[in-house]
Amino acid sequence: MTNEWQGWRDATERALYGPDGFYTRPGGPGPAGHFRTSVHASPLYAGAVATLLCRVDAALGHPDELALVDVGAGRGELLTGVLGRLPEAVGARVRPYAVELAARPEGLDPRIVWRSGLPAEGSLTGLLFANEWLDNVPLDVAETDADGVPRRVLVRADGTERLGGPVDGADGEWLARWWEAAGHPGVRAEIGRPRDAAWARAVRTLRGGLAVAADYAHRRTDRPPFGTLTGFREGREVRPVPDGSCDITAHVALDACAGPSAVLLTQRAALHALGVAGRRPPLALASTDPAGYVRALSAAGAAAELTDPGGLGAFGWLVEPVGEACTGALGEAALFKEWDA
Repeated sequence: MTNEWQGWRDATERALYGPDGFYTRPGGPGPAGHFRTSVHASPLYAGAVATLLCRVDAALGHPDELALVDVGAGRGELLTGVLGRLPEAVGARVRPYAVELAARPEGLDPRIVWRSGLPAEGSLTGLLFANEWLDNVPLDVAETDADGVPRRVLVRADGTERLGGPVDGADGEWLARWWEAAGHPGVRAEIGRPRDAAWARAVRTLRGGLAVAADYAHRRTDRPPFGTLTGFREGREVRPVPDGSCDITAHVALDACAGPSAVLLTQRAALHALGVAGRRPPLALASTDPAGYVRALSAAGAAAELTDPGGLGAFGWLVEPVGEACTGALGEAALFKEWDA
C-alpha cells in the first residue's frame, strides 16, 4: 500500500477491492467474518426475500425464466437461503446470479451464476436485491472549512487526513441538493453521487421486475453533521483506515439514489408486509405442542431482531419497480412514500 494523499473514494476502492483488498484477498473470511447483516441474523430474512420473489413471479405472469440477482453477494448466503425456501414450481424456473468481486466460494449451489459485474442492461426479468451493498460503494468525503467552503478530504493509507481543494462541479451540486448542512463550518459529508450512479446501473439490469436496496441509511432531513464514515473488523467498529485491514463503510443517502417510481420505507415496514413479525406465540401452545412452542418462540425472537425499530428494523429499503407489473409488490407497505421513523 502506498501512503500518498488520495480522496477517500480512490483510497477505499484500493483498500476494499484492490489486489490485496479487504474483500478480495484470497482466503479471506468474507463479510460474515467481520460483521453481522440481516442475512446472517436469521433465515427469516431469506424467507422474506423468497416471499417477495414469489410475488414478483406472480406479478410478471410466471415467466419461463425468473432472475434473482444478489448484488454484493458475499459468500452467497442469501441466495442459498432463498433457493432453499422457494416452492418447487418457482425454484425450477429461477436463474440465480451472484454479483461479487471476491472469488466464488467452494461448495456453492451449482445453479448460482457467479459474476464479478452486473449482467447486461435490460437482459433480465425478475428480482434484483442488494443487501448492504451500497454502503460499500466507495465515495469521497467533504469537510467544510472555517470560511464555509466544502473541501475534499484527502487521506493516506495510515488514516491521516488533510483538507484538499474545494468540492465543485457535479459533486458540489450533489452536496447543495442532498446535504444542505454541508455549507456550515465543521460539517462533514459523504458525497453519494457514485452510489446514485451504481444503483441506477443496477436497476437497468432489469427489463421488468423489481429492484430492492436494503441498507443503513439517512434522509435529507436528518443527515448526520459529522458524516458516518467508519470501519469494521472482526465484529467491532474501528477507525476507518484505508490500508486493507478493515471494512470501510458509510450510511447511504437512499433518497438521493431513488428513481421517480421508487418507494422508501423501513425494513420493519417491509418485513411486516412480507409476513415477518415478532409476535410471541400463544401460551396455550406450550401445553399442547411444547416443541412447536419453542420453535415459534425462537422465530418470534429472530423476527423481533430483524424488525427492531432501534436496530435492523430501522434500515431503509429502496423499492423500485421496473415496468408497471410489480408496482405495489410489498402490498400496503408500498403506499408509504417516506420512511416511518
